[in-house]
Amino acid sequence: MTNRYMVTLAYDGTNFAGFQSQPNQRTVQSVLETAVNKMSTAPSFVHIFGSGRTDAGVHALAQVVHFDLENDIPEKGIVNGLNSLLPLDIEILDAKRVAPTFHARFTTHGKRYLYRVSLGRFVDPFKRFYTGHYKYPLSIELMEEALPDVIGTHDFSSFVASGSQTKSHVRTIYDATVKQDCDNREIIFEFYGNGFLYNQVRIMVAALLEIGNGKRPIHDFLRLYKVKDRNQCRATAPASGLYLKKVYYKENNANNITN
Repeated sequence: MTNRYMVTLAYDGTNFAGFQSQPNQRTVQSVLETAVNKMSTAPSFVHIFGSGRTDAGVHALAQVVHFDLENDIPEKGIVNGLNSLLPLDIEILDAKRVAPTFHARFTTHGKRYLYRVSLGRFVDPFKRFYTGHYKYPLSIELMEEALPDVIGTHDFSSFVASGSQTKSHVRTIYDATVKQDCDNREIIFEFYGNGFLYNQVRIMVAALLEIGNGKRPIHDFLRLYKVKDRNQCRATAPASGLYLKKVYYKENNANNITN
């Protein structure tokens, strides 16, 4: 009998070429698949299915994957076993045995990302892999005023990087916030939506920082939705500041656990 497991993991994306497997590249998927296949007793290769891709240098606080094993391994055994096999830049946080209908990608209800921006004239050497950096003056009040324009259902064609293979650029943002962490000299953005386009969060952050600096009008997002022109957004915030914080599943999927 095959058992399907839903696994939540965190990783430091600094030394990964992204989540998805690529030839001759160290990726989260390939490293995790190597560990899972060491636990498997089946002759066939066990594939990992993620909730979505993260790019090179992007981190995850709670990525979700699923895979099928012929072994009947207790959930705690999955957590302990994989953590003993994985490198130190990946940690398995949780594992649940789920029904065969669960799919890490196709049953998602939404995702939450956060983006950390380090402030100051120079790049902090201890944050260079874990934050973006913005050395110019910022008004958090201007960015707070702009954020309601981000929320809602919009065509984000101006906020998608070239190379995206997605046909529709319409997405819904349920919540968007910005706060100042004075102790750590950081600005922290969070975005919760039903899905995100290639580099969308990083492009939105770059545009919001320009609003905070006065380089863009406060309500420039409304214009950008209409023009549908990536060149109008210009900058993309560095991958180092981006974190996949949480993946959401509809209640019937999240509770679709086998006994």
